[in-house]
Amino acid sequence: MSVQAAWEACSKTDTLFILVCSVFCWLIIPAVGLAYSGYSTRYNSLASFYPGLLAVAVCSIQWWMLGYSLAYGEGNSVFGGFSKIFHIGVLAEPVGSIPEILFSEFQLIFCATVCAIAIGGACERGRLLPLIPFIFLWCTFIYAPLAHMVWSENGFLANLGALDFAGGTPVHICSGATATAMSLYLSYPLFRSKRSPIRTPQHLILHKPHNTLCQLLALIIIWNAWLAFDAGTTLALNFKSVMAACVTNLCAASGALTWASLTYYETGKWSLDSTFLGAIAGLVLITPSAGFIDMTTAVGFGVLGASLGRQALRIKFTKRAALLRWVDNGDTFATHCLGGFLGTIVTGLFARREVAAYDGSTIIKGGVVFDGNWGQLWIQIVEAVIGFVWSFGGSYVLYALVDCVPGFEVLGTDEYVLFPSALGFYWSMLMRYRDIIAGMDASQMGESLHAAQWEGEEDYHPFEGVRL
Repeated sequence: MSVQAAWEACSKTDTLFILVCSVFCWLIIPAVGLAYSGYSTRYNSLASFYPGLLAVAVCSIQWWMLGYSLAYGEGNSVFGGFSKIFHIGVLAEPVGSIPEILFSEFQLIFCATVCAIAIGGACERGRLLPLIPFIFLWCTFIYAPLAHMVWSENGFLANLGALDFAGGTPVHICSGATATAMSLYLSYPLFRSKRSPIRTPQHLILHKPHNTLCQLLALIIIWNAWLAFDAGTTLALNFKSVMAACVTNLCAASGALTWASLTYYETGKWSLDSTFLGAIAGLVLITPSAGFIDMTTAVGFGVLGASLGRQALRIKFTKRAALLRWVDNGDTFATHCLGGFLGTIVTGLFARREVAAYDGSTIIKGGVVFDGNWGQLWIQIVEAVIGFVWSFGGSYVLYALVDCVPGFEVLGTDEYVLFPSALGFYWSMLMRYRDIIAGMDASQMGESLHAAQWEGEEDYHPFEGVRL
């Protein structure tokens, strides 16, 4: 079939719908960076935002080269194979009713979103350079095979009967487990970061989010774009896509109100941070089930996700967490990892055959509560466990391997160094920390989101020593 004939076979309405959804979903990636920037101290704000841009850049190249083929190419039950490397033959051939190239682009955005969330585990501590090879390897060996297992026609978990509408396991469990693995490795480095005396995790300090404006913008963008994230998963404009958007919004709303209300009950103050985390908890819980549950169930999911997520968040503030060097700067473990695990399991409880069939073609056996299918619950548990073990174990190994390479030490330096005084002609005897305490912006970036962050910032000569 020629490209033009294949294009004529595609639905223009569905194509336009998924194209618009893709544009909206792309905004989630920098919005995740905004959220991490808001959570970080002002000395780390730009370095916490920047990995999100690295994620979309590296993932785009990797997806074109290998990722799409490994995730959706023909292969075995775990890997998709190499039939579509470099997008050979990926043009207008319909996938459902949209061109395959658009399907690939939509799935790329999923991959980059998961990656942007996952590398939050390195916020305020991890160096930026090692993230580039890590992201490429992670997309190749962690995300692509997991997406293939869950969503590909011949994937292991798909054939097992797992219900995962928009990514409870490939999106949230994968990102949360990866972030947790990175964070633990930075606390207990094994290779070059461990051998170097200047790289020690002495800097573990809990702090409040420094920039609520970043959190506010991130909340607005993510909440809005996640409606397209779930609705677009149907790959067509039909009543099921409409329903998915509606239950997604409702679950986020109930989650935001629940978390914020619990905080108000305890402190007597309303909190944007609590509202943000509650909405995220709701979005996480609804992701695997958006195409399988009704409106009333969505409200309950939001309340459940926010309530349990808030309790899980307390873990990082305990004495035992400090003793174990537990760091979760982006709160990915409480919201994404545990929330994704919970969302995957409750999908097996409350999925409904009637709702799944709103697109006119999907047939499922349903879940426990409405359809009496107890077997679905065990399938969901198996999916969640495999997703966590695959993501956590594989990410830990990959991060450690990158740390083995000279020059790619993953942990920022934490040594004492001498800095010149403000007058500039003598050395101050004050000892200051390098990299992490001074700020990752100062050590890893050439710019800052805040004025006068480090000495000499006002003396700007970007082309000094360069012939123009």
